[in-house]
Amino acid sequence: MIIVTGATGTLGSQIVERLLELVPAASVGVSVRDVDKAAPLAARGVRVRAGDFTDPGTLEHAFEGAGQVLVVSAAIRGGGAFEANAAAIDAAVAAGASRILYTSHQAASPDSLFPPQRVHAATEQHLANTGVPYVALRNGFYANALGIHLESALATGEIVVPEDGPVSWTAHEDLADAAARVLADPTLVSGISSPLTASVALDLGEVSRILSELTGRTITRVTIGDDEWRAAAIGRGLPPIVADFSLGMFQAARRGEFTVVDPALASITGREPLRVEHTLRALLAKG
Repeated sequence: MIIVTGATGTLGSQIVERLLELVPAASVGVSVRDVDKAAPLAARGVRVRAGDFTDPGTLEHAFEGAGQVLVVSAAIRGGGAFEANAAAIDAAVAAGASRILYTSHQAASPDSLFPPQRVHAATEQHLANTGVPYVALRNGFYANALGIHLESALATGEIVVPEDGPVSWTAHEDLADAAARVLADPTLVSGISSPLTASVALDLGEVSRILSELTGRTITRVTIGDDEWRAAAIGRGLPPIVADFSLGMFQAARRGEFTVVDPALASITGREPLRVEHTLRALLAKG
């Protein structure tokens, strides 16, 4: 059985939907924190069980009978993400999984300026240490993260942020398709994948230009200093820990951590990755 964690989340739900086009529903199980949210999957024949990375005791039942487990990385700010990821990996090993997959990041590195990349690097090492065949899917930076800039951009005509750098903004749809294909065909990828990215990397100045074209309004990218941006963000009510987290992303981007693009994603899916315009249109449509 293929077990997918986080199957009601943004990425996990799309992975399951694509996977169900490739394999029978009876061969798919999901581990979710809220089984009620996964009721539509259960109605389609998917095995639904409760599981929470932060409560490892729940994972034994959730992962029972697993042949493969896809661990969708924990999204925990302020500490605990690595421990949660490691707990899920250990539970997959204990369940007897013959292959474990993990949604990592193309910039995973122990010395990254963006904290999640250090978590990904540590999780990849933990995964390798299990001795079980594994895949670390080094996903490109999620394009829907650009949504945090839209409200202000549309209200003021400006994206006011610290200096950044090019980012290979990658659509969830493409990454979900790739993950599902790799689960369905274990010959596609083994070990740490090549970067699974869009075909271009854009900084926020270029994103602002695209937004201007999509909205018919002039959206300008304004650069301010790190300290000024942090103070303004906290002044708007952003908790300091979240402000520092976000600032790390800008610092990593301008160091070039997210600049890489690679043909691996297109090779797996058999088509060119969606452009950032696709995601921006979807975000704008949501209002």
